[in-house]
Amino acid sequence: MTSPIRPTDDAARQLARDLIAAARFGALAVLDPDSATPMVSRVGLVPGPDGLPLALVSDLAQHTVALRSNPACSLLIGEPGPKGDPLTWPRLSLHGTAQFIRHDHPDHGALAAHYLTHFPKAKLYIDFADFSLLRFDLRGAHLNGGFGKAFVLSPDDLRR
Repeated sequence: MTSPIRPTDDAARQLARDLIAAARFGALAVLDPDSATPMVSRVGLVPGPDGLPLALVSDLAQHTVALRSNPACSLLIGEPGPKGDPLTWPRLSLHGTAQFIRHDHPDHGALAAHYLTHFPKAKLYIDFADFSLLRFDLRGAHLNGGFGKAFVLSPDDLRR
């Protein structure tokens, strides 16, 4: 059987970066610490200063509890358009580990200010003690650009 994965090219890299830049939410997959089964949650996202996704999470959320137990995760971004088969629209699956950026972290202030440029209403709660920014230490990604357009990307392929 011939592999469906195409060689990664500049067009695939740009499409993946565009998906990250446009994403304002994504499906975050984690492992539930009690049952060891996958769990998916919707999280708000912005493109970080490096071009990689950045999220804001509460310690009260089940996905945060799961990530504290096991930081391995996957993030799916890219939504179907208003018409046509949803499988023809591009989507990007990122995998790696979550890194919590707490208020005392040296990068927190700059990243919080950056996050607020995209979600200004988050100013109401971004400084609450139970909130952290979430950076993703990516190991890789799979881009499905539509039927017959599959690519494997490295973290360097995704950075600006």
